[in-house]
Amino acid sequence: MMYLRGIRLGKPPEEESYIWSIPAISYLKQVDSLTFHSPVTFFVGENGTGKSTLLEAIAVSMGFNAEGGSRDFSFSTKETHSELYEWITTIKTVSPKDGFFLRAESFYNIASYLDENSELKRYGNVSFHEQSHGEAFLSLITNRFEGNGLYLLDEPESALSPLRLMSLLAEIDRLVKEDSQFIIATHSPILLAFPQAEIYECSDSGIRKVMYRETESYQLTKQFLDNPEGMLHYLLES
Repeated sequence: MMYLRGIRLGKPPEEESYIWSIPAISYLKQVDSLTFHSPVTFFVGENGTGKSTLLEAIAVSMGFNAEGGSRDFSFSTKETHSELYEWITTIKTVSPKDGFFLRAESFYNIASYLDENSELKRYGNVSFHEQSHGEAFLSLITNRFEGNGLYLLDEPESALSPLRLMSLLAEIDRLVKEDSQFIIATHSPILLAFPQAEIYECSDSGIRKVMYRETESYQLTKQFLDNPEGMLHYLLES
Protein backbone atom coordinates (compact mmCIF):
# COMPACT_ATOMS: atom_id res chain seq x y z
CA MET A 1 0.00 0.00 0.00
CA MET A 2 1.26 3.48 -0.87
CA TYR A 3 0.02 6.29 1.36
CA LEU A 4 2.67 8.80 0.35
CA ARG A 5 3.45 9.02 -3.37
CA GLY A 6 6.02 11.75 -3.12
CA ILE A 7 6.83 15.30 -2.09
CA ARG A 8 7.07 18.69 -3.76
CA LEU A 9 8.99 21.70 -2.57
CA GLY A 10 7.03 24.93 -2.64
CA LYS A 11 8.54 28.38 -3.08
CA PRO A 12 11.13 28.79 -0.30
CA PRO A 13 11.40 31.96 1.79
CA GLU A 14 13.48 34.83 0.48
CA GLU A 15 15.72 34.80 3.57
CA GLU A 16 18.89 32.76 3.51
CA SER A 17 18.77 29.58 5.61
CA TYR A 18 21.36 26.92 6.31
CA ILE A 19 19.01 24.22 5.02
CA TRP A 20 19.48 25.39 1.43
CA SER A 21 23.20 24.61 1.72
CA ILE A 22 22.37 20.94 2.39
CA PRO A 23 22.88 19.10 -0.93
CA ALA A 24 19.69 17.01 -0.89
CA ILE A 25 17.54 19.99 0.02
CA SER A 26 19.19 22.23 -2.55
CA TYR A 27 18.45 19.54 -5.15
CA LEU A 28 14.73 19.74 -4.38
CA LYS A 29 14.76 23.37 -5.49
CA GLN A 30 15.78 22.20 -8.96
CA VAL A 31 13.22 19.44 -9.57
CA ASP A 32 9.44 19.32 -9.57
CA SER A 33 9.08 16.46 -7.11
CA LEU A 34 10.61 13.41 -5.48
CA THR A 35 8.35 10.41 -6.03
CA PHE A 36 8.04 7.07 -4.23
CA HIS A 37 7.17 3.88 -6.10
CA SER A 38 7.77 1.13 -3.55
CA PRO A 39 6.25 0.36 -0.13
CA VAL A 40 9.83 0.60 1.22
CA THR A 41 11.97 3.64 0.37
CA PHE A 42 15.46 4.26 1.72
CA PHE A 43 17.41 7.51 1.97
CA VAL A 44 21.16 6.83 2.12
CA GLY A 45 24.24 9.01 2.02
CA GLU A 46 27.13 10.45 3.99
CA ASN A 47 26.57 12.48 7.13
CA GLY A 48 25.50 16.01 6.31
CA THR A 49 24.01 15.29 2.89
CA GLY A 50 20.45 15.80 4.12
CA LYS A 51 18.78 12.40 4.38
CA SER A 52 17.65 12.82 8.00
CA THR A 53 16.69 16.47 7.49
CA LEU A 54 14.51 15.41 4.56
CA LEU A 55 12.93 12.55 6.50
CA GLU A 56 12.22 14.85 9.45
CA ALA A 57 10.55 17.42 7.18
CA ILE A 58 8.35 14.72 5.64
CA ALA A 59 7.38 13.47 9.10
CA VAL A 60 6.46 16.90 10.47
CA SER A 61 4.57 17.85 7.32
CA MET A 62 2.57 14.61 7.73
CA GLY A 63 1.59 15.62 11.26
CA PHE A 64 4.09 13.64 13.32
CA ASN A 65 5.86 15.06 16.35
CA ALA A 66 9.32 16.39 15.40
CA GLU A 67 11.05 14.33 18.12
CA GLY A 68 9.21 11.19 17.13
CA GLY A 69 6.03 9.35 18.00
CA SER A 70 2.60 9.14 16.50
CA ARG A 71 0.39 12.05 15.48
CA ASP A 72 -1.02 12.40 18.99
CA PHE A 73 2.40 12.92 20.61
CA SER A 74 2.70 16.58 21.54
CA PHE A 75 5.86 16.93 23.66
CA SER A 76 8.93 18.98 22.82
CA THR A 77 12.17 18.96 24.80
CA LYS A 78 13.98 21.32 22.44
CA GLU A 79 13.00 22.93 19.14
CA THR A 80 15.79 21.84 16.82
CA HIS A 81 13.97 20.73 13.66
CA SER A 82 14.40 22.77 10.50
CA GLU A 83 11.73 24.92 8.88
CA LEU A 84 11.87 22.76 5.73
CA TYR A 85 8.52 21.12 6.57
CA GLU A 86 6.83 24.47 5.97
CA TRP A 87 7.79 24.30 2.29
CA ILE A 88 7.09 20.61 1.66
CA THR A 89 3.85 19.50 0.01
CA THR A 90 3.11 15.80 0.43
CA ILE A 91 1.52 13.86 -2.43
CA LYS A 92 -0.88 11.53 -0.64
CA THR A 93 -3.36 8.86 -1.69
CA VAL A 94 -5.48 7.50 1.16
CA SER A 95 -4.88 8.17 4.84
CA PRO A 96 -3.11 5.42 6.81
CA LYS A 97 -4.86 3.96 9.83
CA ASP A 98 -1.62 3.87 11.79
CA GLY A 99 1.68 5.72 11.73
CA PHE A 100 4.85 6.45 13.67
CA PHE A 101 8.01 8.52 13.33
CA LEU A 102 10.87 6.70 15.04
CA ARG A 103 14.22 8.43 15.31
CA ALA A 104 17.11 6.90 17.22
CA GLU A 105 18.55 10.16 18.54
CA SER A 106 15.41 11.10 20.50
CA PHE A 107 14.19 7.64 21.50
CA TYR A 108 15.00 8.36 25.16
CA ASN A 109 12.53 11.26 25.03
CA ILE A 110 9.86 8.98 23.57
CA ALA A 111 10.41 6.43 26.35
CA SER A 112 10.13 9.13 29.04
CA TYR A 113 6.99 10.60 27.46
CA LEU A 114 5.31 7.19 27.38
CA ASP A 115 6.18 6.48 31.02
CA GLU A 116 4.54 9.74 32.05
CA ASN A 117 1.58 9.98 29.69
CA SER A 118 0.54 6.68 28.16
CA GLU A 119 -0.92 3.30 28.94
CA LEU A 120 1.93 0.89 28.17
CA LYS A 121 -0.31 -2.00 27.10
CA ARG A 122 -0.01 -0.93 23.48
CA TYR A 123 3.79 -0.93 23.81
CA GLY A 124 4.36 -4.37 25.33
CA ASN A 125 3.52 -3.59 28.97
CA VAL A 126 7.15 -2.87 29.89
CA SER A 127 8.75 0.54 30.21
CA PHE A 128 11.36 1.11 27.53
CA HIS A 129 13.64 2.47 30.24
CA GLU A 130 13.65 -1.02 31.78
CA GLN A 131 15.00 -2.57 28.56
CA SER A 132 18.23 -2.19 26.69
CA HIS A 133 18.24 0.41 23.94
CA GLY A 134 18.10 -2.21 21.20
CA GLU A 135 15.47 -4.34 22.94
CA ALA A 136 13.26 -1.30 23.50
CA PHE A 137 13.65 -0.10 19.93
CA LEU A 138 12.63 -3.41 18.42
CA SER A 139 9.92 -3.94 21.04
CA LEU A 140 8.27 -0.68 20.01
CA ILE A 141 8.18 -1.77 16.39
CA THR A 142 6.96 -5.29 17.20
CA ASN A 143 4.22 -4.20 19.61
CA ARG A 144 3.19 -0.72 18.48
CA PHE A 145 3.32 -0.91 14.68
CA GLU A 146 -0.10 -2.34 13.89
CA GLY A 147 -0.15 -2.43 10.10
CA ASN A 148 -2.09 -0.35 7.57
CA GLY A 149 0.36 2.39 8.49
CA LEU A 150 2.99 4.85 7.37
CA TYR A 151 6.22 4.38 9.32
CA LEU A 152 9.21 6.71 9.14
CA LEU A 153 12.47 5.46 10.66
CA ASP A 154 15.59 7.57 11.13
CA GLU A 155 18.80 5.52 11.40
CA PRO A 156 17.30 2.55 13.30
CA GLU A 157 20.59 0.65 12.94
CA SER A 158 22.16 2.84 15.63
CA ALA A 159 20.21 0.90 18.25
CA LEU A 160 20.36 -2.60 16.79
CA SER A 161 22.88 -5.42 16.51
CA PRO A 162 23.29 -7.16 13.13
CA LEU A 163 21.02 -9.98 14.35
CA ARG A 164 18.36 -7.51 15.48
CA LEU A 165 18.63 -5.71 12.13
CA MET A 166 17.69 -8.98 10.48
CA SER A 167 14.74 -9.20 12.87
CA LEU A 168 13.78 -5.68 11.80
CA LEU A 169 13.87 -6.78 8.16
CA ALA A 170 11.38 -9.53 9.03
CA GLU A 171 9.15 -7.01 10.84
CA ILE A 172 9.23 -4.64 7.86
CA ASP A 173 8.25 -7.51 5.58
CA ARG A 174 5.39 -8.50 7.89
CA LEU A 175 4.07 -4.95 8.01
CA VAL A 176 4.39 -4.38 4.26
CA LYS A 177 2.25 -7.50 3.78
CA GLU A 178 -0.24 -5.82 6.13
CA ASP A 179 -0.55 -2.80 3.81
CA SER A 180 2.13 -0.60 5.35
CA GLN A 181 4.64 1.82 3.84
CA PHE A 182 8.12 2.63 5.17
CA ILE A 183 10.48 5.52 4.50
CA ILE A 184 13.84 4.94 6.19
CA ALA A 185 17.05 6.95 6.49
CA THR A 186 19.89 4.52 7.08
CA HIS A 187 23.56 3.61 6.66
CA SER A 188 22.93 -0.12 7.12
CA PRO A 189 23.76 -2.45 4.21
CA ILE A 190 21.65 -5.09 5.96
CA LEU A 191 18.49 -3.00 5.86
CA LEU A 192 19.20 -1.76 2.35
CA ALA A 193 18.99 -5.35 1.09
CA PHE A 194 15.21 -5.40 1.53
CA PRO A 195 13.77 -6.84 -1.74
CA GLN A 196 12.34 -4.39 -4.29
CA ALA A 197 13.08 -1.41 -2.07
CA GLU A 198 13.63 1.98 -3.69
CA ILE A 199 16.92 3.62 -2.70
CA TYR A 200 17.60 7.34 -3.00
CA GLU A 201 21.22 8.32 -2.43
CA CYS A 202 21.91 11.81 -1.09
CA SER A 203 25.31 13.25 -1.97
CA ASP A 204 27.05 16.54 -2.74
CA SER A 205 25.54 16.23 -6.23
CA GLY A 206 21.97 16.01 -4.96
CA ILE A 207 19.67 12.98 -4.95
CA ARG A 208 19.73 10.03 -7.33
CA LYS A 209 18.13 6.62 -7.41
CA VAL A 210 20.61 3.75 -7.05
CA MET A 211 20.65 -0.03 -6.90
CA TYR A 212 21.59 -1.84 -3.69
CA ARG A 213 25.11 -2.80 -4.74
CA GLU A 214 25.79 0.73 -5.98
CA THR A 215 25.37 2.24 -2.52
CA GLU A 216 28.46 3.39 -0.70
CA SER A 217 27.25 1.57 2.42
CA TYR A 218 27.32 -1.75 0.58
CA GLN A 219 30.56 -1.14 -1.31
CA LEU A 220 32.62 0.05 1.66
CA THR A 221 31.31 -2.68 3.95
CA LYS A 222 32.06 -5.34 1.33
CA GLN A 223 35.56 -3.96 0.75
CA PHE A 224 36.28 -4.07 4.46
CA LEU A 225 34.89 -7.57 5.04
CA ASP A 226 36.62 -8.97 1.93
CA ASN A 227 40.01 -7.67 3.10
CA PRO A 228 39.99 -6.30 6.66
CA GLU A 229 43.78 -6.54 7.00
CA GLY A 230 44.36 -4.55 3.83
CA MET A 231 41.79 -1.92 4.78
CA LEU A 232 43.24 -1.56 8.27
CA HIS A 233 46.75 -1.25 6.84
CA TYR A 234 45.53 1.56 4.58
CA LEU A 235 43.50 3.31 7.30
CA LEU A 236 46.01 3.02 10.14
CA GLU A 237 49.24 3.39 8.20
CA SER A 238 51.46 5.95 9.95
